[in-house]
Amino acid sequence: MTRTRPIRVIQWATGGVGTEMVTTILDHRPDIQLVGARVYSQAKHGVDIGRIVGRDQIGVTATIDTAEILALDADLVLYAPSFTDLDDVCALLASGKNVATPSFLFHPRRIPEADRRRLQEACEQGGATIHGSGLNPGNLSGVLPLALSGMSRTIDQVTLQERADWTLWESTEITFDGMWFGRPPDEVTPSANGYLSFLTKLFVEQTWFISDTLNAEIDDVSVSLECVPATKDFEMFGHVVRAGSTAGQRWNFRGHRNGKTLIEFETLWTIGGEYPGHWPKPLDGWTLTIEGDPSMRTHFFPLASFSRDASIEEHVKAGLITVAMQVVNAIPAVCDAPAGFATMADLPLIRSYTGFGNR
Repeated sequence: MTRTRPIRVIQWATGGVGTEMVTTILDHRPDIQLVGARVYSQAKHGVDIGRIVGRDQIGVTATIDTAEILALDADLVLYAPSFTDLDDVCALLASGKNVATPSFLFHPRRIPEADRRRLQEACEQGGATIHGSGLNPGNLSGVLPLALSGMSRTIDQVTLQERADWTLWESTEITFDGMWFGRPPDEVTPSANGYLSFLTKLFVEQTWFISDTLNAEIDDVSVSLECVPATKDFEMFGHVVRAGSTAGQRWNFRGHRNGKTLIEFETLWTIGGEYPGHWPKPLDGWTLTIEGDPSMRTHFFPLASFSRDASIEEHVKAGLITVAMQVVNAIPAVCDAPAGFATMADLPLIRSYTGFGNR
């Protein structure tokens, strides 16, 4: 579609991922114009969004007032909070704003009926579209298997393993308040708090996404979680993790048909640099294995660079960039999509806008 003006975008949340979205738009996307920002901190309220992300002022001030955001004239909202709110998302859609998010709604067909109906009605009211596109769950457990399936004749099993140590990730609100690392292992369950329940639903939803798009016709999805204790005390961004408290979480989400596992997502998450000896030992990052005709395997690991020296901070930031870019690069496609839900299987192939930069 030929556009006569930039796409008007609102940034919702300016944490690690949100900051990468904003700086990308300012530095690399002349086709996108930032027209508003929703923040959660009183200290950011009224501050120019350029200053919030370490750039010059751009004449757009951030606000904590959702009503102000709803009143803005915008084409799309980049919705990137750590904790989602369905009421806010429905209000945005009903106001006529498309929503692209790395946070949830990867497979709306498998969310609770009442939630799906609310979202659909909001989309219809506003003539808007919503697209969910995370990393994992998200692209690595959705787009990547679909892309590789194009080289398959038949598929017997899909397995994605994620191995990651969270020690250098500064989003301690998620690590400790959400994931409950540092708590007694017997307290941490898939439904122990709102965030863990939400995370469980996302991976279950993602398992069904692969089943529904690749004709697995699974019967159910099982969820298991093994928590392992820290062997010593250590400190992480001001949080003291005691020996015996949770320092490792192994999640398994398995989609079965006739009792056989056809789809499995396994996460092997640790803090403190310890790794249980009895756990599987895939490479750090994500390993996708497809058993079938033919069988294939690929490994994904984002870094700041594989050819130059880079700091640990740069490497950690690289992960945030991967999450942000898959949503920012999808903005035009989401705006062009019909009103309603646009999943990773519905949109065209999302590629880099800037690429090598030679336009």
